[in-house]
Amino acid sequence: MPNKSIHTKLTKNEEDYLKALFHLLSEAGDNKVGTNQLAEYMGISPASVSGMLKKMKTKDLVASERYGKLDLTEEGTAIAVQLIRKHRLWETFLYTHMNFTWDEVHEVAEQLEHIKSTKLIAELDKFLGHPKRDPHGAVIPNAEGEYQLLPKITLAQLEAGDRCRLVSVKDSSVAFLQYVSRLGLALSSEIQIREIEAFDGSVTISFDNKEINVSKKFVDNVFVEKI
Repeated sequence: MPNKSIHTKLTKNEEDYLKALFHLLSEAGDNKVGTNQLAEYMGISPASVSGMLKKMKTKDLVASERYGKLDLTEEGTAIAVQLIRKHRLWETFLYTHMNFTWDEVHEVAEQLEHIKSTKLIAELDKFLGHPKRDPHGAVIPNAEGEYQLLPKITLAQLEAGDRCRLVSVKDSSVAFLQYVSRLGLALSSEIQIREIEAFDGSVTISFDNKEINVSKKFVDNVFVEKI
């Protein structure tokens, strides 16, 4: 759990930096993230990012290694995980109780995640029945900041004839989510790989008694489990 006194004093910008760095580090695996990568991810100039990182280092939230590579401290990681927990709980609430579609929840949750009340989040979690996943299939950390990273298999990793179930999406942009919906797919949709085009990596899939061809970009951004 993060230090409550530190967390309540953080600005919205500082929280956004922590969450962005956490996401980048999660995607990078063992590789560290540089200032330019963080700046590009957030759409901010490298100079502005460097200035903010200096402030966050003094609060022991971010650490830097040789050649400017960045990492989160234990405290920084704990706060980032709690922000992600709040974000995904709010997305779930908006989706299940406020008639928002899965491509509409992110922007509003980005605002609500900065509410500091721990009681509100605890009651929200209880009200929702302690959900394990958000509307996009992403795992929701528990109150202690614990979460299980499940093996991630993309549709692109399967072979012709394989059957699978859609469990989450890598690309949670509005454009991609709307595209998935237009195809008629949703979480838990059962899919079969019919054919893989060697030339461009596009894939013919079937589901709900229909067959369509999807691009390599699509199959790279959909996580599935084999059935």
